[in-house]
Amino acid sequence: MSNPLQQTIEALAKEKGIEPDVIVTAIEDAVLTASRKYYKSTENLRTKFNHETGQVELFSVRQIVEEVTDPLTEISLVEPQELYGDEAEVDMEIEFPKPTDVLGRIAAQTAKQVIFQKVREAERDNVYALYSDRVNEVINGTVKRFENGDIVVDAERVEALLPRREQSRAENYTTGDRIRAVIREVNKNTKGPQIILSRTDPTLLVKMFEQEVPEIYDGTVTIRGAVREAGDRAKVAVHSRERDVDPVGACVGMKGTRVQAIIRELRGEKIDID
Repeated sequence: MSNPLQQTIEALAKEKGIEPDVIVTAIEDAVLTASRKYYKSTENLRTKFNHETGQVELFSVRQIVEEVTDPLTEISLVEPQELYGDEAEVDMEIEFPKPTDVLGRIAAQTAKQVIFQKVREAERDNVYALYSDRVNEVINGTVKRFENGDIVVDAERVEALLPRREQSRAENYTTGDRIRAVIREVNKNTKGPQIILSRTDPTLLVKMFEQEVPEIYDGTVTIRGAVREAGDRAKVAVHSRERDVDPVGACVGMKGTRVQAIIRELRGEKIDID
């Protein structure tokens, strides 16, 4: 890509984490919306982005018919035959260029609004698609602000929410604190995707054991179940697939180092391993 607009498209796509084609389509739609507002006719208008020139081209599209009933959207076979010869046939669409430099300031503002809206929608869809596949994964972030007891977390370039009901009673946070939580659910709403985190879900405990205990990570030891009274106590049932591997000992670690790392992360929550 060489022209300035195309370079801008590439840069914006990279910044927002979306495909360049999404922005190109947004620009085409924006010019089309502005053109319809300016021309105020029943013409069948179409826009195309020219990648060589970096310009959006506007066309009035007419369909070849045997008998014209609407001259704004239809054309007889005679004229196209003069231009295209035998290639012209009934039902074929012919594009007639129209100027875009006459659209004016109001149309430009309309185009800008449409582009902003389309890019924002694409960005939201991208975030939803990315995080909806990560439910039950652990995510790291920092406390950004507090809203009526809920904690807004800055996590991997997106805002996530740790509701009051998903917070451990043994934990207190201040702005800027690091936080690790499990993605409980991802919802769609009018303001965009909402990523709900949890510090009380037993899945968080399971994921921590998977990270701290190599024998669980490689499948030698499996977790059969986990229950929690978040902030107070938890119980984990484990099983070894190999006779010479003690599942409880593997989870506890030498001098309790493995389980103590998890206890510290959960602010002193007592963990019973069976």
